[in-house]
Amino acid sequence: MEHQVFVPVPADDLRAVLRDPARVARCVPGLQQDADTGVGPLSGRLKVRAGGSTVTYRGSAAVTEQDPDHFTFEGEGTEVRGSGTVKFSLGLRLTPAPDGTRLDFTALATADGRAASFAPEAAATALRRLLDRAAGQLAAGAAISDPVAEAEAAEAEAAEADGPAEPGDEVTEVSATVFETEVPPPSLDPSLDPFLAGGFEDLDASGAPRPPAEAAHARRTMIGRSAEEVDHAPPRGRYAPVPAPAATTTGDSLRWIAPAAALALASAVVIGRALRRRR
Repeated sequence: MEHQVFVPVPADDLRAVLRDPARVARCVPGLQQDADTGVGPLSGRLKVRAGGSTVTYRGSAAVTEQDPDHFTFEGEGTEVRGSGTVKFSLGLRLTPAPDGTRLDFTALATADGRAASFAPEAAATALRRLLDRAAGQLAAGAAISDPVAEAEAAEAEAAEADGPAEPGDEVTEVSATVFETEVPPPSLDPSLDPFLAGGFEDLDASGAPRPPAEAAHARRTMIGRSAEEVDHAPPRGRYAPVPAPAATTTGDSLRWIAPAAALALASAVVIGRALRRRR
């Protein structure tokens, strides 16, 4: 089967991708590479869909450069869920064209197992779709430059621009270290804080220097209250707690009932004696 695809990429950029098997592997649509790097980058699983059937193959392939404009791909695979095999040979020829490159594919394949039951039209359509997607990814991979190659080229250009070092060139060595750098005094150095140094004439009862009211207010404003003071300080303003009303207990009532009862009993005794005397 033959197939042609046009890509808007120069032929030189496509050759750079085709000469690197790792970059070619990224251009194969749906390829799941194996963890075993000893087999090569063009190895792993590939799912092929033709018509209403889907077959997954595990295999490997290799790229050979026949000439600068002709590359061949040869590989084989085995069904993951079956015993069917497939072998293919794909030729790719690069033809420079205005504003791009024309890719001419020539494919040959032999298969048994489930792939042998595919209709020829369905198999050809699936292969053309796969080649179209591969050509698109090949063009996209050619548009993205290789960062490793660019870094190596930049280093080589820098080395050539600098040239070899001459014997007369002198290199000034910086001998100062961070340990020799002058360190500023801490903020609590007594020589910088007159309060800590005792520069005030006013003394408190213990004989320690006492700063003026303005200095004390300024220091407290800068430092602020401690976390413990803030945690334990009672809230003020509208957030202040409202005292609960005093609850009346039974003991408070009995405290007044007992004297009243005693007074009533004494009054009854006095009245009773007065009535007895009148009789």
